[in-house]
Amino acid sequence: MDITILGLMDLVGTIAFAISGAFLGVKKKMDIFGINILAITTACGGGILRDIIIGDIPPRAFRNPFYVGIAFIVANVMFIWLSMHKHIPEKIVKWYDTLVFWFDTLGLAAFTADGIWIGIEAGHKDNMFLIVFLGFITGVGGGALRDIMANQMPDILRKHVYAVASIAGGILMAFIFGLTSDESISVISGFVLIVILRYLAMKYEWNLPKVM
Repeated sequence: MDITILGLMDLVGTIAFAISGAFLGVKKKMDIFGINILAITTACGGGILRDIIIGDIPPRAFRNPFYVGIAFIVANVMFIWLSMHKHIPEKIVKWYDTLVFWFDTLGLAAFTADGIWIGIEAGHKDNMFLIVFLGFITGVGGGALRDIMANQMPDILRKHVYAVASIAGGILMAFIFGLTSDESISVISGFVLIVILRYLAMKYEWNLPKVM
């Protein structure tokens, strides 16, 4: 498996998640400290939760804070940019939403794969439920923590099939790896499935059933 490609996807996902956290902080009228905390939590929170679950203490984000630093830089760049413009120009809104959607989707796929492989490397390859959950929590955990800290219902509980795409891709990865023990095939299959499901959910506005 090409670790460099997965690392690049992690970087893209970290930047996208940090941007979403920073924008929510601005929307909630937080100060610069709050915006930084929300951006870092969104980008790194899922990985921290994953490490706690498998007993990898202290979590990797504290042992090698590279992605924390990336999220910090992104948050402050966004703070300065928004302070100068006060709002996003209308011409950019549609383009921005589309770009962040794809960065977010690639990040979700990459982080889901990360969580699964870290679980396998930790010796849990025979526990499919655990490694799929680790992929899921790595992919969506940061966003859920962000929303809770911002005092709003987590998007993963009410919007499109974001969480479901992560679970489906994780199951496919774990299943194919169990059959073939081939990391590359399983990662590519799960990654592609997550991207396809997210695209279809966006294009056709899929949402899970609700009572009201």
